[in-house]
Amino acid sequence: MRLKKLWNRIGLLKSGHEAFRMGFLNQLKNIMTTIALDLGCGLKPENFFKADIVYGVDIRDTGSENIVMADLAIENIPFESDYFDYVSAKDFIEHIPRLVYVPHRRNSFVELMNEIWRVLKPGGIFLSVTPAFPHSQAWRDPTHVNIITEQTFPMYFDDQKCLAAMYGFYGGFRIDTQRWEGINLVTAMVKTNPPAKHGAEYQ
Repeated sequence: MRLKKLWNRIGLLKSGHEAFRMGFLNQLKNIMTTIALDLGCGLKPENFFKADIVYGVDIRDTGSENIVMADLAIENIPFESDYFDYVSAKDFIEHIPRLVYVPHRRNSFVELMNEIWRVLKPGGIFLSVTPAFPHSQAWRDPTHVNIITEQTFPMYFDDQKCLAAMYGFYGGFRIDTQRWEGINLVTAMVKTNPPAKHGAEYQ
């Protein structure tokens, strides 16, 4: 209603301005609408960033319209590139194996980080919440197969060192914050351009 009053005030509700008005509204909607993706979401995706639209990916078929089924240990994130403002993974990446043979050798965790980078918009944020070393709870669950440390993201996926490039990582992140919440390491990373140098050059 407020937009309609504005259009009336500046005379853009006249038929001759309809195409311009609709184009502007579509651009405004794209700017104002934020979209988030929650990985390993279970029955209900988390909305850590209070996005306008939230999707989820889970290994199970939940029957929900906003949750897509995919096994991210061996499959890509089933969304187009540069689509999300936010991607979150709470209690999830510890379940992604570092190495699988299906039937050929694949670095599943590195490939997942590629996919997260791909589906984020430029400047988009990836939030990881995972039990980490040295806490015993990180190892206790027999399905925890990817235990990270405080150095994993800054050394291997940050756009300054990016050592994971030697394993096939082609993206780049800037570590915004990293802190402990109990046994969980909470890391927020911003999508950036890939570094100019290959990670192997930093060894």
